This record gives sequence, structure tokens and C-alpha cells, in this order.
Amino acid sequence: MAAIGAAVLATRPARAAAKVRVGVLKFGTASWELDTVKHHALDSANGIELEITDFAGEDATNVALLAGAIDVIVSDWLWVSRQRSEGGDLTLTPYSAAVGGIMVRQDAPIATLADIKGRRLGVAGGPLDKSWLLLQALARREHDLDLAAENEVVYGAPPLLAEKAMQGELDAVLNFWHYCARLEANGFRRVIGANEAAMALGASGPVSALGYVFHEKWANENRDAATGLVKASAEAKGLLAKSDEEWLRLAPLVRAEGRELEILRDRYREGIPRRPVAEEEADAAKLYSVLADIGGEKLVGSAAEMAPGTYWSGLER
Repeated sequence: MAAIGAAVLATRPARAAAKVRVGVLKFGTASWELDTVKHHALDSANGIELEITDFAGEDATNVALLAGAIDVIVSDWLWVSRQRSEGGDLTLTPYSAAVGGIMVRQDAPIATLADIKGRRLGVAGGPLDKSWLLLQALARREHDLDLAAENEVVYGAPPLLAEKAMQGELDAVLNFWHYCARLEANGFRRVIGANEAAMALGASGPVSALGYVFHEKWANENRDAATGLVKASAEAKGLLAKSDEEWLRLAPLVRAEGRELEILRDRYREGIPRRPVAEEEADAAKLYSVLADIGGEKLVGSAAEMAPGTYWSGLER
């Protein structure tokens, strides 16, 4: 597989590499893609040099980006919109449409969202998590069910909730996609995913939960660097979409093997963005109003609509 990256590089004219400082969570899924970029020299093939910095938590990456210590992070469009509505210039390009969902044991007497009523439900990401809010909105509309009020809701860190679900301490758990995949490999099934809820609430297709986020000023002043990052990302995704061998190489970083690795691979592939950015942007704007209605000012601030420019318009297509 290393020959692929070398072959790509050999077909392109040499140019000075623009450094792109990317901040990622140390054990986050974005590191899988960025490792693929570096391993196959897809950054230099696209005229950039990725400088990757690991962070312990999301708040730390956000602070570093806002302070100008790094150029790019992976974060969600709702946060970007709020930053813009408050005077910032952050913008994003889609990174992944992989999202989590509600998981239960194979033999659990829970088949639909309505069956969650009265259960002990674990929720990762906190009370303002987008997936949780979308599922609450759908439950209210379709089943006249208030998930937050009519269940024993346990908020917690994703790995802790996954472990509690495995131990039978929870009837169901809403978790991030990669924890859902690991649960699936260990005898769990999905009741409903956040993308299903989003489409039921008006989205026309999968909406990327996360994007590569950067300052618009930086992208405008370093257009080759910004587009180089997007192209390198797309090429890495292409390898990960087609090559099972690449996933075997990544297994130590993914910290999975066998069936668990295969399910993580398949769910990652399902989350690769394939729609035009304009379509994703339009759907995100629709979902924004749903999220603002249920999450209120704590979630979106005072902005009634998604901020213009949340999605970067400078990408050449």
C-alpha cells in the first residue's frame, strides 16, 4: 500500500510544502485517517506538511484553535455556527457522517424508540449532545414521548457507559459511533441511529456530524494549504474505503482486531461523506432549527438560524 502514496506523489509537480498544524484527540478516530495520510505521504503529495499535535480533550483543542496555536481541528458544525454568530470566523469542511445511536443487547425487549420509555438509558456527550437532542425531538413528534423526563437518564463518558451497558447496568445506551461499533461486536444491536432521526426530521441524507474546522482568514490566506488538506483527507478516505489491508495496518492504533476491527472498518466507511457540500449545508440548516427549539439558548446562544459561512465556500470542486 505504501507504493500507492509514492505513485501519487510521483505524478505531481514538486512544490514547497505548506505546514498545516492539526490538533486531534489522542485516542480519537481522526487519528486513523491522519495516520493514513502520513504513512502514504498524501500530505506531501498534495503540497502540505501535516504537523499533528495530540490533545487530551475536546476543550483543549478548541482553545488551541481559537488561540492560533494550531490551524485545524475536528469539531461539529453546531459549535462552528455558534462561534460565527458570536463574531468569530471559524468555518468547516465535512469530515465524517458517522454518528452513534441507541444500542441494546440482542435479546432486549426494545425494538423501537417508543420501547425506550421507562428504561435506564445511558447518554454520552451530555444533555446538549446533538444526537440526544435529535432523538428527543423525534420521540416527541412520533410517539409523544419525553425521553429525558420519562426515563432514568445516566450521563457519562463514552467508555464508561459502554462498560456499564456490557455489564447490564443500563437497558440501553446512546453512544458515539465507534463505541456503538464495539458494542455491536459484543452482542449489541442498534435500535435507531442519529442519522435516521435527522432524516426523519427533515434532512435529505446523512449530515456530517464533524468537519475539519479552521479560521476562514487562515483558509483565505493559505488556500493551497486548506485545499491540500481536504484533498489529502479525501485520498486517505479512498484508501480506507477500499483496502482491508490498510485497516489491518491500523489495527494497533484502532485498538481492535478480528470482528471488532471489521465492524469499526465498515461503520467508518458508511460515514465517509459522499454528498455535495451544498446539500449537507442545506440539511444542517434545517436541523439547526430543530436543535435550537429543543436545546434552546444553552445550545445555540441567541442565533435563531445557522450562521452564514459555517461551511467553507472556498473549496474548489
